[in-house]
Amino acid sequence: MGLTSQSSGFSLLKEKFEIQKKPNQKVIALAGNPNTGKSTLFNNLTGLNQHTGNWPGKTVTNAQGTFKYKDNDYLLVDLPGTYSLLANSVEEEVARDFICFGNPDITIVISDSTCLERNLNLVLQVLEITDNVIVCLNLMDEAKRKGITINIKKLKEKLGVPVIPMVARDGKGSKELLDTIDKMIKKEIKTTPYRLTYNKKTENIVNEIEKKLKNLIGNKLNTRWLSLRLIDGDKQILKSIDEIVKNNSLSKEEI
Repeated sequence: MGLTSQSSGFSLLKEKFEIQKKPNQKVIALAGNPNTGKSTLFNNLTGLNQHTGNWPGKTVTNAQGTFKYKDNDYLLVDLPGTYSLLANSVEEEVARDFICFGNPDITIVISDSTCLERNLNLVLQVLEITDNVIVCLNLMDEAKRKGITINIKKLKEKLGVPVIPMVARDGKGSKELLDTIDKMIKKEIKTTPYRLTYNKKTENIVNEIEKKLKNLIGNKLNTRWLSLRLIDGDKQILKSIDEIVKNNSLSKEEI
């Protein structure tokens, strides 16, 4: 969900993340664990139309690239490889803030098919933040060699978002990914992301915090996800929120 206002998202891309996009360009975030083939997929999609730098105020590399498919221009942002979005490192903080506050039109999460159980941790965390997610299962050839079989249809049903098998280094699955991106942008795909339901006591606390947050910030942020982070005692998220909302008549003290 992230910020729901398109103008707000555009402003944040420029001001917080120093990302320049054309007015009609669609923004795609590319997330994944380290060594899952994320950079390979990034290169496949963008070719030579890319440039790198650092995220503002960070020593973490920021890679951006562009590509066209059918009727749309896309800006692909390669997020730092990370196992989690709980912001225990600079990489996690950058990835989390961009997915939540950068308001990408789509977030692609690329996973290693040979150790899917480890990669699903990040997938589930991304699904808590945004509805527009595509999961790519890379290294399917390696999984086959190891005797690993993945029920793609069942996984898609469980996660509630498109799941695409790939071998990124050979370009296998790229056409299906591009078609899925196109359909999602055109709202021809309706997702129902899997989200954890906690025990009754926790859910009651989340609901109470959500009510207060919605009174303060409306639909500008994903209030359920934010409530869960506040329950976690995540102080870093307060800093990020403060940066985001300080120009929108909200402050950390109000929250």
